[in-house]
Amino acid sequence: MKKIEELFLGIIVSVFALLRFPSLFEPYWYGDEGIYQVIGIALRQGRILYSEIWDNKPPVLYLIYALFNGEQFYVRLASLVVGAGTVVIFYLLTAKLFKNLFSRFASTTFFAVMFALPVLEGNIANAENFMLLPITAAFYLSYTHQSKNRFLFTFISGILMSFAFLTKIVAIFDMAALFVTLSIFRFFEEIHLTRANVRRHLKAIINGLEQETVLVIGFIAPVTITILYFLFVEALPDFMRASFAQNIGYVGHGNFFLFPMGFLYLKLALLLFSVLLVIRYRKNFGKSGVLVLIWLGFSIFNAAFSQRPYIHYLLVMLPSFALLIGYVLDDRKLFKVTLPLLIIVVILASQIFRPNFKKVSLYYENFFSFISNNKSVESYQAFFDRNTPRDYALASFVKSKTSDREGIYLWSDSAQIYVLSGKLPPGRYAVSYHVTFYPDAARETK
Repeated sequence: MKKIEELFLGIIVSVFALLRFPSLFEPYWYGDEGIYQVIGIALRQGRILYSEIWDNKPPVLYLIYALFNGEQFYVRLASLVVGAGTVVIFYLLTAKLFKNLFSRFASTTFFAVMFALPVLEGNIANAENFMLLPITAAFYLSYTHQSKNRFLFTFISGILMSFAFLTKIVAIFDMAALFVTLSIFRFFEEIHLTRANVRRHLKAIINGLEQETVLVIGFIAPVTITILYFLFVEALPDFMRASFAQNIGYVGHGNFFLFPMGFLYLKLALLLFSVLLVIRYRKNFGKSGVLVLIWLGFSIFNAAFSQRPYIHYLLVMLPSFALLIGYVLDDRKLFKVTLPLLIIVVILASQIFRPNFKKVSLYYENFFSFISNNKSVESYQAFFDRNTPRDYALASFVKSKTSDREGIYLWSDSAQIYVLSGKLPPGRYAVSYHVTFYPDAARETK
């Protein structure tokens, strides 16, 4: 790596860390984080995930919170460190994909800044923040080891994708993107099939799928170990329902179009059409273009999968979209195709998810006003959520009126009150919307 690249990487990682720094000192305000914190503490105290303390995601995110005993500062710090590592891996990937130095710098700068700013909720230690590192690393390893030791690094890539999947199941679409990309590299780049020569090339086709098979084996291995663990602790049905089955209803509700999942099928058809286009014009796009466009197509499908406009869903699109910026700048021959694609993606994302860029300046203004003693603690807390000062006051009241051994039951969606008051829910549901949403939860809680 040249000295100018090392200097750039040092600067951009420092900028990323500085932009994320205020997130370390945010109050306990974000509802989902409150649930993760409760679960992390409960796991440290010996409860079994899903059967004794519950949420609807795979286990890795909860294990991260358990590692830090649910303490937000340390979890956010871990998110910052993981994010900085993701920026480094992302730049290394751009160095392999793009010849132009400016393309690499522009792509990485966009990725790092958008990942750091609160506009896409990069400041919150959500599942997406931890997923991007293993996903980006998997693409990097698979792309940069296409000959020597390719099976070893493909296996490692599969394991990395599996960890991302066990953090949040939508990582399956990144896994699919990598699988399709490797198939194009290993199969369609070298073999031209017609009805006349399909039998002659059958052996070559099978040989071309070896790398993809290794990828799938690497992916399945951690998932299998996880299933065996929950089988051992007699919580396998709860794990399967929480991580997979109950998410079907969640996805189906937002995708109703003429019939259940109708809109999802429409999006799937558009994804398949885009993949076929990339396959058809793969020689024009080149290998770097194939990786960027296939990943982007699956990432857009991923972000729109549940048909809910939660802004942090855009984080799953961020790596591939940032690579598209670099690809547009790097290959001017395809400018008439790639630039309109870039504009279309921006318009669609901004219309569906509506990111609030004004929030950025207000966020940092709130932080600097607080640390300079120009804003009270209550005003600082209320910036994030008007109920946050109430939560802190209620937690303080509970602590003053109960002993360490006494428990409480809280009917609220602010699970962070449990954490702030040093309590745990008596049952496995930490928030009221879990009790009202899931079958038998109310009866079980009563």
